[in-house]
Amino acid sequence: MGFWAAQAQAQPVVQHDTTFVASGNPVFTHKYTADPAGFVHGNRLYVYTGHDECPTNENFYKMKEWLLFSTEDMKTWTEHPVPLRVSDFAWARGDAWASQVIERNGKFYWYVAVEHKSIHGKAIGVAVADSPTGPFKDAKGSAIITNNLTTQYTNISWDDIDPTVIIDDDNQAYLFWGNTQCYYVKLKENMVDTVGPIRPVLNLPHFTEAPWIHKNNGWYYLSYAVGFPEKIAYSMSQSIDGPWAYKGILNEVAGNSNTNHQAIVKFKGSWYFIYHNGSINTDGGSFRRSVCIDRLYYNKDNTIKRIQMTSEGVSPTR
Repeated sequence: MGFWAAQAQAQPVVQHDTTFVASGNPVFTHKYTADPAGFVHGNRLYVYTGHDECPTNENFYKMKEWLLFSTEDMKTWTEHPVPLRVSDFAWARGDAWASQVIERNGKFYWYVAVEHKSIHGKAIGVAVADSPTGPFKDAKGSAIITNNLTTQYTNISWDDIDPTVIIDDDNQAYLFWGNTQCYYVKLKENMVDTVGPIRPVLNLPHFTEAPWIHKNNGWYYLSYAVGFPEKIAYSMSQSIDGPWAYKGILNEVAGNSNTNHQAIVKFKGSWYFIYHNGSINTDGGSFRRSVCIDRLYYNKDNTIKRIQMTSEGVSPTR
């Protein structure tokens, strides 16, 4: 067993806030973390992640819970107690896959991908809390999206994963998700019920999974994983309903990991690209991943510059 793996396995379950100073990328080195989702609230950036717990002598996804870290300066981080587990959804089982948190009307909604107990395939659920750190509880008591709702588009059981949510300028909320096919649907103001039809997102070349929707300077950006091993590409539109214009690769294969999953957030005036790789020596990899953060920059025409992945990470904010 390598040193970093021993450190990760020896770390006790966090029952209270703990603080540490990041020394570059990966940001979190005492636990394996994956599928990051960034969320800014007040003066803090919150990063919600999956928790890779795969033994170092095996290779498969083992993810029972989500983790939460936050920072005010991109240097000193707080790890919060485990805020949510798959077992918190009575109808769910399996692995705690990619997720995202968003706020509406003073409540914090956490959209997650899990396995459904009784409906074959992956499903998307939502938890709710009064604080970004929880405690979170199942907001609906059932899944929002189940595999039987999308069989007209694909015949696989794992296409209903990787939720990402945006509340548009007109206060209409949208849920995007998918694997091999990207979908979107409107959400009611309660953020737990859908309204209207599920629609496929068209013209996303080579779409694999991991959609992330964000908006800047009047443009909608839909970034997502392409190919396998995965790179991150993106498309742009001036309407959330499209048409989407493909703009190319945003991030190359992130070392020693077949998957990639990105979050794009603006924090204290700067844009950040949050992702995972498998670079922790000696036992990191596709099933023991680690979250990294680098800067994201826009060109004058509103396209995005290709991400420069670094081992140094980002500079502290003021």
